[in-house]
Amino acid sequence: MTRGPGEVVVTGVGLALPGADTPDALLRRTACAVTGPAAEPFDTAARIGRRGHRYKDRATRLALCAALDALRDARLIPSDGEEVTVPGDTVGVVASSNLGNLDTACLTAAAIAERSAVDLSPMSLPNASSNVIASWVAIRHGLRGPNLMLCNGATSGLDAVHWGAALVAAGRVRRAVVIGVETHNAVVEDLLGRSADELLDGAAALVVEGARWAEGRGARAAATLGRYQRRAGLSGCVEALLPGGAAPGVWFTPERYAEGPAGTGAGTGAGTDGAVPVPEAVPRYDVTSAVGRASGALGVLQCVAAIGWLARAEAGTDAAPGAGPQAAGPQAAGPRAVGSEAAGLRDVGSEAAERRAAGPQAAGSEAGAGSGTACAAGPGAAPGPVPVPASRQALITSGDDTADAVAGLLLRPTPDRCHPHPPRAPLISMECSR
Repeated sequence: MTRGPGEVVVTGVGLALPGADTPDALLRRTACAVTGPAAEPFDTAARIGRRGHRYKDRATRLALCAALDALRDARLIPSDGEEVTVPGDTVGVVASSNLGNLDTACLTAAAIAERSAVDLSPMSLPNASSNVIASWVAIRHGLRGPNLMLCNGATSGLDAVHWGAALVAAGRVRRAVVIGVETHNAVVEDLLGRSADELLDGAAALVVEGARWAEGRGARAAATLGRYQRRAGLSGCVEALLPGGAAPGVWFTPERYAEGPAGTGAGTGAGTDGAVPVPEAVPRYDVTSAVGRASGALGVLQCVAAIGWLARAEAGTDAAPGAGPQAAGPQAAGPRAVGSEAAGLRDVGSEAAERRAAGPQAAGSEAGAGSGTACAAGPGAAPGPVPVPASRQALITSGDDTADAVAGLLLRPTPDRCHPHPPRAPLISMECSR
């Protein structure tokens, strides 16, 4: 009998964004309006080089950058290499992008219609495949687990995080790289009717992993994934995640969410019943105000920003960080010590790396992973996870009520203690053997 993966935790974070390279930096940009000239576009060559990427589209290159960053942050790839230090079949890939290779697909179709398929470049044609982003990430790093590409509209990013966690919880893999990426170009701008400066050109990535496997290789989690819901309306989704009107510590709202005064919904994202689903005192953050309309990348970006918020809360410097740019009421004074490095706030990426450095590293540790003790293990492994008050959890929602599609996810801090003698869980028949 072997124990299941326990809770699903986040052990690595990666960003490929102009002007924000850590979760804390993304949170600061979201909280404070950016003034001055726009940041230069993210230089993919500076992170992954130019060799071998000449014919890859920009969305794929951005995804490769974010994935590499996340895998290194999770200590699954050494700083001087690209191959994972664990068996490749224990790592899956889930990518989300609604518009990533739209330009290639449209230009390819136009070339065939106007001339013939003979005129197509054999080097660029593979980029027309809808799963090219997820595939290249897997090929680049030797990840041989399940490989999924989601193009699911406004909820696609959160859906990708959910499906990555589902693969881990089901025992198909021990960990998965989840990527959200979008870029802008003439085709995307024409389709959406928006200029380039309104749209995201960047990527975010997470490594989600079973708590047992993370502990076994000495990795420290940055956050724990909580419940996920998908409902027809925002209010119903929030109620399912936080029943009884419990107030979360922070709310990462749907894209360009707008609400009217005194608890009445207005504009995009308002509940179908007209009520604001989260108390006014709860800080609100709209990540797209900092990075542009993010489409299929939004949910992953929200999770990264939420990890930045959780790190501040854990450090005790910003446990109740005040309101985001959308907040209403007297608490809307803005995050305390936002942007102040003198206040002792450290980038969550470097902090997580320091904490993980204390334990054994990934190389060679997979063989002995079964001897670890799972923290607050999941169903069948312990009486239940350590309860976490709603006020310490980050609520993440994305979607559009008008399209009858809203997804929500709770992100919470990692449990502070382990159950002393967690019982063994039943064998998961599809659990990977190595």
